[in-house]
Amino acid sequence: QVQLVESGGGLVQPGGSLRLSCAASGRIFSIASMGWYRQAPGQQRELVARITSGGTTNYADSVKGRFTISRDNAENTVYLQMNSLKPEDTAVYYCNAHIILSTIRSGDYWGQGTQVTVSS
Repeated sequence: QVQLVESGGGLVQPGGSLRLSCAASGRIFSIASMGWYRQAPGQQRELVARITSGGTTNYADSVKGRFTISRDNAENTVYLQMNSLKPEDTAVYYCNAHIILSTIRSGDYWGQGTQVTVSS
């Protein structure tokens, strides 16, 4: 079984910073891509940032210049450094990974979510 475990959420004031982490464990052959999504109350889940195994990144326009995604391939871990946080960044943040389980099997996996609240 594959498990994604997130950490690092919490309450922060506007303009502050948080760093989210997500570690994948289990019977993993390799990880093709990892990313972060978020879902605010009453809204659909949306992509925040994604990174491939080769380090190519893409970001939602709303977070460009403020958030940075990175990964440690050796540790199967992805990070999201969030700076200059705004109240509209408040949401549950979910880690996602496209994991290669074998030469013929792969799948998308999700973490349990971590709450980020930006408020004064």
